[in-house]
Amino acid sequence: MGNNVELIAQCEAKAQAWLSPAFDEETRNAVQAMLDNEDKTALIDAFYQNLEFGTGGLRGIMGVGTNRMNKYIVGMATQGFANYLLKAFPGKNDISVVVGHDCRNNGRMFAETVADIFSANGIKVYLFEGLRPTPEISFAIRQLHCQAGVNVTASHNPREYNGYKAYWEDGAQVLAPHDKGIIDEVNKVTIDDVKFEGNKDIIEIIGGEMDYDYLCAVKEAMVDQDVINRQKDLNIVYSPMHGTGRVIVPLCLRSWGFQNIHVVPEQMVVDGDFPTVVSPNPENAEAMTLGMKLGTRLNADLVIASDPDADRLAIVCRDDKGEWIIINGNQTCMMLSYYIIENSKKLGKLNPSDFMVKTIVTTEVIAEIAKRNNVELRDCYTGFKWIAREIAISEGKQKYIGGGEESFGYLPYDKVRDKDAPASICLICEIAAWAKDNGRTLYDLLMDIYKEYGFSKEFTVNVVKPGKTGADEIKQMMADFRANPPKELGGSEITLWKDYQSLEATDENGNVTKIDMPTTSNVLQWFCNDGTKVSVRPSGTEPKIKFYIEVKDNTMKCAGCYERCCKAAEEKIEAIKKSLSL
Repeated sequence: MGNNVELIAQCEAKAQAWLSPAFDEETRNAVQAMLDNEDKTALIDAFYQNLEFGTGGLRGIMGVGTNRMNKYIVGMATQGFANYLLKAFPGKNDISVVVGHDCRNNGRMFAETVADIFSANGIKVYLFEGLRPTPEISFAIRQLHCQAGVNVTASHNPREYNGYKAYWEDGAQVLAPHDKGIIDEVNKVTIDDVKFEGNKDIIEIIGGEMDYDYLCAVKEAMVDQDVINRQKDLNIVYSPMHGTGRVIVPLCLRSWGFQNIHVVPEQMVVDGDFPTVVSPNPENAEAMTLGMKLGTRLNADLVIASDPDADRLAIVCRDDKGEWIIINGNQTCMMLSYYIIENSKKLGKLNPSDFMVKTIVTTEVIAEIAKRNNVELRDCYTGFKWIAREIAISEGKQKYIGGGEESFGYLPYDKVRDKDAPASICLICEIAAWAKDNGRTLYDLLMDIYKEYGFSKEFTVNVVKPGKTGADEIKQMMADFRANPPKELGGSEITLWKDYQSLEATDENGNVTKIDMPTTSNVLQWFCNDGTKVSVRPSGTEPKIKFYIEVKDNTMKCAGCYERCCKAAEEKIEAIKKSLSL
């Protein structure tokens, strides 16, 4: 109980500071109401911590408090970011940044707040005129030779959320040492330090010209124009999920040569409340319902969607019975990687120095495809900033030809340094055109990959633990796994343990080897001889711990075996969940 009293006292002290005249009346009233309430739950949740830069910058529920997204937290973060930029580029008098936002509630207000604060600190701002995709923000930073950028977005999170992605001059999300440097500066800032009064003379509004340049860049992800020309009538249904892909994705598809594009009208409406979906997350099948309905009516070849900030994509295609099936993130990543390698090779475009990247939790089938085709594949941490880092360290020496992660994100070219749905959607449509050209479907292609490289099924278990108590429970779970690691997974003996916190891999004989990674990370992985792989990591942006399960089956010799393999894999996954008490 003592701890709780202490915690309430700390939260009350922090909340009292929010009653100062530096905060507007509405904010002060909301804080006072929390302080007056006998139930201190809301107060604790709003003030028990400061919203911190996680794997994706700031992200939180909108509302008042230090642990919430509001103009004051955004303001202090931006002031800290500005202070860091001025230190990182001493003597440079023309530091500039790009600022953008998506369709979320308060997005424009937060973006304008960010622009005002940077400009008040003498930093030139290129502010997008309206909502734009995350990859276009990343592209613009490089295109305009800026030192940094901010995109106001909470990606695929529920409607209560908003967020703030911080980018560095390479167009990638901020990495060490800059992430720590910015956090240190942000932590020093008090509300009185924030320069909210903008300097309009150094805020430049950008839009159409950048859209055009980005559109041209996206075309560089194309592998085979001839295939598209032959299948220009491919019947495509697209949904932007109320977000930023609504204009640019159809334009990109047309610029590639596709002429039969239909949009889901209800989801073309820009709306931060996402009225047609429970959650605007392409990982949720429910979000694709309207698209599938339209696809059925129009007899479409495929249905595609992008999430609200258009960095991630979802694909629905027909199976061998003509029913719609959702292609998951691992399969999407696998298909894109397979096609880029396979067709670049056929067209003589594949070079020995080309490389691909995937995250450590993404399917190992991609590693098999790369290995058999003699293409270098690099494994990196979860989060696209790590893929961007691999591109950056090889720039000018080796060519990046594609990379992605299991959570529906892919980047098929190097003009952008974040997940890119417009480019990935265009390339998936090219793949569908290529399949059709060969009398096949995307589903047939998926079966072909499994037959050639081995079947695998992936499943993610999200254990949600909200609030302060949840964070403590997640910490404890990781500590327990380290103290007593499992010996088997669903009956398969574990033969290799990897701990990315100590950067050590231990085999079944107790031999320890070092893992070569740029930094440590709170991730555990277990591997079995039969190809079973389980990765465990606390989310950097949400109150949950994730278990990524992958099981393999090399007995799939025909498309007809797919269902049997899926069924066996599902049983195996259930057994693994039991082994881990999930």
